[in-house]
Amino acid sequence: MSTAATVDGGATAPGPTPVVELRGVTVRHGHVPALSRVHAALVPGEITCVLGENGSGKSTLVAVLSGLRRHDEGELLVDGVPVRFRSPRQAREVGIATVWQDLAVAPLLSVWRNFFLGAEPTRGVWPLRRLDLDGARETTARAMARVGVTGLDPDQPASSLQAGERQSLAVARALHFGARALVIDEPVTPMTVARQTLFGQSILAARAQGLAVVVVTNNPRYAHLIGDRFLLLAHGQVAGNLTRDDVDADVLTALMAGGDQLTTLTDALTALHPELGER
Repeated sequence: MSTAATVDGGATAPGPTPVVELRGVTVRHGHVPALSRVHAALVPGEITCVLGENGSGKSTLVAVLSGLRRHDEGELLVDGVPVRFRSPRQAREVGIATVWQDLAVAPLLSVWRNFFLGAEPTRGVWPLRRLDLDGARETTARAMARVGVTGLDPDQPASSLQAGERQSLAVARALHFGARALVIDEPVTPMTVARQTLFGQSILAARAQGLAVVVVTNNPRYAHLIGDRFLLLAHGQVAGNLTRDDVDADVLTALMAGGDQLTTLTDALTALHPELGER
């Protein structure tokens, strides 16, 4: 799938190349398809919100993108090259970072220790090499401020972080270590409006840095607030691939309820844009 833009003279110029693309991806649990021929393109600087009821295939999609689950059919491409991840580490190595819904931190370690987690900066040369503590603290504070968390003491224990701040820490870490695609599984811990705002700010910061961002959520209004594209899943299939120009928040909320409205809208959009049915 590719995007295109109209330039002077009416010619069509290719849009940004997807960082990650799914072409007809199918995943089966036994004989039951958890995903069936899913097509999607994740492009730099765009937030794709994945919505659907429980059992719609959202978690399986996250597992495929993060390297936890290999697809059975179709293609998963990174920079146009087919890949088959054997582990989350392989996904991270090509620049796909995942923020899990049950994100855990090492509570007794400081925020900066959690930020680096085995990749701590050092100074000097062997045998006098040692941790660069000041550099680690400064880098952590700067990275957190970059995603909207200011005034943070990098020496405070990670257990003091609130919901939203922990996820922002994971986003800041992904940005610092060079991620190009960010997959965010919606946190299960309820957040206040202030924490949701903070987390949303970090997601928008990732988009502003040119990352292709995927946000898995059950909240259509929140999705419409931050998202550029909306991938609706139902029974493992793509039931809608819409943009902000296609739907407003009320329509997106109604579509999340399922039923005939989603089928009608999908049919209407496919009739107007036949390429949607080919993706």
